[in-house]
Formats: sequence, C-alpha cells, structure tokens
Amino acid sequence: MSTMQRCAGCRRLFRVRAQVRGQRYCAARACQRVRRKRWQRAKRRTDPDYRENQARAQEAWRIRHPDYWRVYRATHTHYTNANRAQQARRDAARHLAKRDVSTAFSPGVSGIYRLSAAGGGDLAKSDAWTVELTVLSRI
Repeated sequence: MSTMQRCAGCRRLFRVRAQVRGQRYCAARACQRVRRKRWQRAKRRTDPDYRENQARAQEAWRIRHPDYWRVYRATHTHYTNANRAQQARRDAARHLAKRDVSTAFSPGVSGIYRLSAAGGGDLAKSDAWTVELTVLSRI
C-alpha cells in the first residue's frame, strides 16, 4: 500500500513511490526542476569542489559562446527595452552621484583632484582622470 504525501514543490498531495526513499517531490516537471535547483544551490553552498567545477564550466561556456548576450539582446527587443526601463527606474530611485565629487572645490589650492566629463546625469562615473594641480602664482 502506498502512502500520500504533500509535495515540497507544489504542495499538492502525491502518491509516494516505494522505490524512492525519502521522496519529497511529485513527478511534475516543474517540481522536479525545483528539486534539482534546490539540490544544486545547497551543493554549491556546501561543496567547494563542486562550486569551483561549476565556475570552470560556466567560464568554458562563455568562451565557446562569446556573442550569446549580444545576439540575445538583438533578437529579444522586449527583454532589452524592459531591462532599460527597469534600470532607469532603479537609477532614478537611488539618485546616484559621481564618485569623489567635491562640492567645496577651491581652484586656488594645490592638490590632487579627480576630473570627469561634465553632464551625463547623476550616474556614477568610472571614466574619470586623476590629476595633480599645482598653483604656480596667485594673482
């Protein structure tokens, strides 16, 4: 006689198979996907060898498919547009500022300053130059 159990994925009752010790998921495709994903997440968290092997496999895949994301974005314009809109909302909500910007800049003081292009909104900039300014004369 088989027993019934609630699936850890979909929470529906299913008939436990006697051949599967400790069965917690039903046979539904979505529940099996959840089971594998949870197993993999736990394995990555607890097994450094598995985690390292996964990282190597992902890097190898990226090397074999260098144009994947460019092609994906070109062929999935809805995804690209939605992503841009979400990023604009996140940027607006965070009020990003340029790194190392000083509001008390006094051009008559020698020192090391960071220069960056003016404009471009409030997004953080990484294309800045570090320069040293030396005051040669004060008029």
